[in-house]
Amino acid sequence: MKTILNVGLIGCGNISDSYLSLAPQFRGFKIVACADLNAELAAAKAQKYGIESRSVDALLASEDIDIVVNLTIPAAHCAVSMQALEASKHVYSEKPLVLSLEEGQKMKALSLKKGLKVGSAPDTFMGGSHQFARHLLDRGEIGEVYSGTCHVMSAGMESWHPNPDFFFKAGGGPILDLGPYYIANLIQLLGPVASVIAKTSIPRKQRKITSQPRSGEMIEVETPTTIHGILTFQNGAVITLGASWDVHAHQHSHMELYGSKGSMYLPDPNFFGGKVSLIQEGRETPVAMWNHPFGTPNQIHGELAKANYRTAGLAEMVMAIHMGRDHMCSLDRALHGVEVMTAILASGESGQAINMTTHCDRPRALDPEAAKALLAACF
Repeated sequence: MKTILNVGLIGCGNISDSYLSLAPQFRGFKIVACADLNAELAAAKAQKYGIESRSVDALLASEDIDIVVNLTIPAAHCAVSMQALEASKHVYSEKPLVLSLEEGQKMKALSLKKGLKVGSAPDTFMGGSHQFARHLLDRGEIGEVYSGTCHVMSAGMESWHPNPDFFFKAGGGPILDLGPYYIANLIQLLGPVASVIAKTSIPRKQRKITSQPRSGEMIEVETPTTIHGILTFQNGAVITLGASWDVHAHQHSHMELYGSKGSMYLPDPNFFGGKVSLIQEGRETPVAMWNHPFGTPNQIHGELAKANYRTAGLAEMVMAIHMGRDHMCSLDRALHGVEVMTAILASGESGQAINMTTHCDRPRALDPEAAKALLAACF
C-alpha cells in the first residue's frame, strides 16, 4: 500500500476552504484534485491551493485518487458517496453522512462488498477539550452519568451565509446541520443511544435573507427549526437536547453532564477547544488541562485564538486504512447518529418515542500522543 494516499475533493463551497487549508497539518494523505458542478468554482479553488481541477466524472474515474472527500450539499451526500464507492474509492463525507437510515444501510452494504472504508465528519470530538472530558469521565471523576443537557440555539443562518436556502429545506434544520457535533460527542462520551422522544415546530414558515448578495429574498421553510428532544442512552443516562434557529439569546451551557459524584461543563462540540469545568461537592474543582495537540489554538477568529483541526478525522481514517483497524469517525457511528437525528424529527411529528435499531461502540480515546501521531512532522 502507498505510504501517502491521494485525496480528491468533490464540492468546492464554503467548507472546502477548511479542508484545503488545514489538510497540510496532517500526515498520510495529500489533496491533489478538486471538482464541482460549477467548473469555474473548482478552477478557482484549484488555483488558490495549488491542486488540479477536474470534472466530477473525471475525478471519480481517476486512477491516482484513493479517497474521495465528499463536501457536496447534504441532499447529494448519498449519491456522490455511492458513486465514489462504485469507483473503488474510500470515502470521507461531510456531515451528515446521509439523510436517512435506508441510505446509510445501502452505503454500508456497498462499502463492505467493496472492502472500502467510509468515514464522516464531525471530527471535532477528537479535540483536546473533548478528549480531556472523556479522560475525566473514564477516570470516574463525576461517577456514573445519570443525565445532562445540550443546547445549540441561535437566530439562524440567513444573516451571514451567502446562500442559506438549503439550511431550511429537507435535510437541513438545526438537528441535521448542527446536531451531528453534539450527538457524535455524546456517543464518544456515553456510548450509543437507546431511544428518543421529541417535540418540534416551525415557528416561521418564511424567513428573510439579510446577508449579501441576496439580502431581501425570502426562503420557504420546510423543516423544523425548533426541536426539544430527550435521548435515553444504553448506559441509562437521559440527556435533554435543545436545538433552534428561533432564539435571539439564551444563557444555557453548550453541554453539561450530571453524575453520581459531580457535574461537568463542556465547551461547544462544534469546536476542538474550550474550557472543561469539573464541579464536585458543590464547588468547582481545579483541573489542569493536558497538553493535547488538538487543543492548541492555531487560528485567529475575530480577536480570539481558536483550535481548528478539521480533517483530523480523515487523517485518523487514513492511519486506520494502513493499520487495518476501525476508525474513530466510522460509518457505524455516523449512521447511528443519523438514526438518532432522523428519529428525533420523526418523533416530533408522531409524538411517540422511537427505539434505535442501529448500534455502535464508543470510539477509542485519542490521548495527546495518539493525536500527535496524526500530525505532519513540521507541526
